[in-house]
Amino acid sequence: MTAVVPTRTADQVALADRHGVTNYAPLPVVLSHGEGAWVTDVDGNRYLDALAGYSALNFGHRHPVLTEAAHRQLDALTLTARAFHNDRLPAFQRDVAELTGTEAVLPMNTGAEAVESAIKVARAWGHRVRGIPEGRARIVVAGGNFHGRTTTIVGFSDDPSARDGFGPYADGFDRVPYGDSGALAAALTDDTAAVLIEPIQGEAGVIVPPPGYLAEVRRVTVERDVLLICDEIQSGLGRTGATLRSDTEGVRADLYTLGKALGGGIVPVSAVAGRRDVLGVLRPGEHGSTFGGNPFAAAVGSAVCGLLGTGEYQAAALELGGYLGERLRELPGFTAVRGAGLWFGCDVDPALGDGRAVCVELARRGVLAKETHGVTVRLSPPLVVTREEIDVLVDTLGQVLEDLARG
Repeated sequence: MTAVVPTRTADQVALADRHGVTNYAPLPVVLSHGEGAWVTDVDGNRYLDALAGYSALNFGHRHPVLTEAAHRQLDALTLTARAFHNDRLPAFQRDVAELTGTEAVLPMNTGAEAVESAIKVARAWGHRVRGIPEGRARIVVAGGNFHGRTTTIVGFSDDPSARDGFGPYADGFDRVPYGDSGALAAALTDDTAAVLIEPIQGEAGVIVPPPGYLAEVRRVTVERDVLLICDEIQSGLGRTGATLRSDTEGVRADLYTLGKALGGGIVPVSAVAGRRDVLGVLRPGEHGSTFGGNPFAAAVGSAVCGLLGTGEYQAAALELGGYLGERLRELPGFTAVRGAGLWFGCDVDPALGDGRAVCVELARRGVLAKETHGVTVRLSPPLVVTREEIDVLVDTLGQVLEDLARG
């Protein structure tokens, strides 16, 4: 069946094609309103949002606590230069530190900025504390990683779509297979300053490492006096049923990169949180951001910390994620279902089609999701989703798979 695209949607898509840059390949849906787990397009069609901005919308669209905090701060102060203090940033840094059990917080804007900041801090720590000769500090990363799209970060990616054509790349990174703690241990040398790793790899397809992997990585990094940097930009802040995914493995990292949900779906907010003696290697003038730590972002970020401080959203992700996982694994048409909390990667049987075909059909029927790496459908509904809405998601997905099987 050929989808009939309504006029207003078609006009908006045509406008985007005329003036936009094709760095994304969005589904032909043009959204204009959102509330909770639901969004509405320019033609008045409603959709269940099962992607939640790649976890940036963990609390759904326009959560009243977050929008109230944003409106209140808009009427007070939105930006100051970091040449001065502002009255919202200290509270934000305290709130993030208390929420994550860390000592110090370096505010940034985007997840990629947080990762770049962590890389700079790790290299400086390696040179100034560990005594690694200048210019020789190395960082071990994992195959299949996704930490952002800056030129430094894509340089240590093995994803051709992210990496190819953007070189030359910075040296200083050693890539090992994800989930193989033995290979990681073997890659550590006297010049290794840090290991940078995702507790669960999101862009790769929600890849969950073997049990005990993170704990073993922590053990060998402590043994070799190497920093552990956990990228919790997608896996953290409630998504997997805990404030930090690494907490569920009993692992405490030296540094955490946070982002996405930290801005509540309202404003870009990211941070590096961790040990004060590690972040403390930065000196005035060595690192900064015009907008990082601005009072508007800090006010929203503090409100996010307040929501997570109750534990309500972590518990919801754990309970409803268990239910979603059970239902997904009952569906015929998937060759694998992986996940934790309210975060799943479902591999479509190639005999039925690919992930894009499934997501296109889902959108036609009122559910929004996104594919990755061809065969995988990613699902990350907001943590405010209900059991009934999960039933809508899975029932619709089941109908799509059934229709594709029929041809």
